[in-house]
Amino acid sequence: MKNFSGKVAAITGAGSGIGRALAVELAGRGCHLALSDVDDAGLAETVALVGQAAPIAGAVKVSTAHVDVADRDAVEAWATDVVAEFGRVNLVFNNAGVALSANVTAMTYDNFRWLIDINFWGVVHGTLAFLPHLQASGDGHVINISSVFGLLGIPSQSAYNAAKFAVRGFTDALRTELDIEQCGVSATTIHPGGIRTNIARNARFEFAEHEEAVDAEQAAMDFERLTRTTPQKAAQLIIGAVAKNKRRALIGPDAHVFDAAARISPRGSQWALGKLIARSSTTLV
Repeated sequence: MKNFSGKVAAITGAGSGIGRALAVELAGRGCHLALSDVDDAGLAETVALVGQAAPIAGAVKVSTAHVDVADRDAVEAWATDVVAEFGRVNLVFNNAGVALSANVTAMTYDNFRWLIDINFWGVVHGTLAFLPHLQASGDGHVINISSVFGLLGIPSQSAYNAAKFAVRGFTDALRTELDIEQCGVSATTIHPGGIRTNIARNARFEFAEHEEAVDAEQAAMDFERLTRTTPQKAAQLIIGAVAKNKRRALIGPDAHVFDAAARISPRGSQWALGKLIARSSTTLV
C-alpha cells in the first residue's frame, strides 16, 4: 500500500498518543478515518486536529465511536458500522492499550485480566472483526501494536509482557498465513520503544504488603523523562513500515537496543535488567 489517499483506516485508541498521531498523519495523506476510543473527549480533540491536517477542507471523511476493545461484540458492531458508512475498510490499526506495574506475586487476577482483555484480546477482536472486510477491499493491511516489552521480559511488567509477546506471536503467524493465501491483505507487528504518551499516567500499580508504594505521578514523570520518541515521529515510522510492507517495525532508538539485546544475549540481557532495576527506586511502566 504505497498510497493512502482515498483509503479507509480504522484506528483504536485514537483519543490520544500514537492513535491520535496516526489519525493526523493519515489525514494529511488524504486517508478517510474511522476512529474509536473509550475517551470521548479525547476523540473530539483528535477530530479537530484531523480537520486541520487534511490537505483540503472536507476532503477527509471522519467517523468516531465509543468502543471498548475488550468487548468483542462492540468491536464487531463497530467494524460493521464502518463498512456501512464508508463502503469499505483498507487498514486497521489495533493500537489501544493500557499499562500495569505489578510483581507477579502482588498482581491480582482482576488487574491481570483487565490488561490482557485490552492489550491482547483487543488486538484479536480488531483483527478478526475487520479481516473479512480488508479481504473484500482487495488491498488491506492489519497493523498490530506490540512493544519492546514484546522482545524482552521486564520485572514488574509480567502482564504487559505476556500481552505484547502474544500480540507478536499472533501477528507473525497471521502475516505468514496471509502471505500463503495471497489474498491482497498483509500484516505488520509494531514494536514501539518509549513514546511520549499518557499510558504511564493511566497505568495501574500493585505491590505486595511489604513493598513501598510508588508515587504514580512521580512514576509517570520519570517515564516521560526517559522517552525520546514523539507520537508524531512514531506515526510516521509506522505508516512508513506499512508502505514498505514490513513484517515488523522497531520504533525509536531504544527499540533497536532492546531488539539487539534480545538477539545477541537474551540471558545476559535479563540478568542486566534485573541488576539495573534492583538498584532503581522507580518502577518501570
